[in-house]
Amino acid sequence: MEHSEYVDLGRFESYIHYHFQNKHLLLEALSHSSYANEKRKSRNSNERLEFLGDSVLSIVVSEFLFHKYPNLPEGELTKLRASMVCEKALFVFAKQIHLGEFLLLGKGEEHTGGRERSSILADAFEAVIAAIFLDGGMKAAKRHILRFIPEDPEEHDQPMGFHDYKTQLQEVVQKNPEEKVEYVLVSESGPDHDKAFRVEVCLNSNVIGTGIGHSKKAAEQMAAKEALSLMGYGKV
Repeated sequence: MEHSEYVDLGRFESYIHYHFQNKHLLLEALSHSSYANEKRKSRNSNERLEFLGDSVLSIVVSEFLFHKYPNLPEGELTKLRASMVCEKALFVFAKQIHLGEFLLLGKGEEHTGGRERSSILADAFEAVIAAIFLDGGMKAAKRHILRFIPEDPEEHDQPMGFHDYKTQLQEVVQKNPEEKVEYVLVSESGPDHDKAFRVEVCLNSNVIGTGIGHSKKAAEQMAAKEALSLMGYGKV
């Protein structure tokens, strides 16, 4: 099935229970970089919206957990939040709203399973959050996000196979308040349907780990994992 800009936005809106005033925002949220590149200047990709959506998602989930667990220490709140906004969790959420069916992909991505790729779906999920935020404000974005949050997050296991190395590294580093961890995207290579991202994690500007993954988030996790290993924190 060929997808075009005539994708059924109304049907997608029924899945997310939100009606857009500005349809262009939704189209942009559904436009993967591979599609935008094929369209040249006539279409923006969803990468900028993904950037904004990531922050909106984080503040909504943080506020939810802050009020839900008034006695939980910061470290535990951080772990809970990480498990709820990681790529694997967002992939599950994206599947719940059939997001893959509505993505606008380039031909290469379309023919290599892009509609089922976790990194693409997770990024698009964040882009949709940003589109709702820009179209209807924080109240609408919050209502959308909270649909996916379980009543008792502590009772739900983290996504299978997920280990939050970034949070673990942060906990190690924050024992020294003057230390600062930063993740830097060094390079990205490969075709749109099979990107490889290389990220360095720096401690006070010194590189302490490098990671490669099919998404920036995955590469950051791998960089944190290497840093922990090199710092002698056992098998991580």
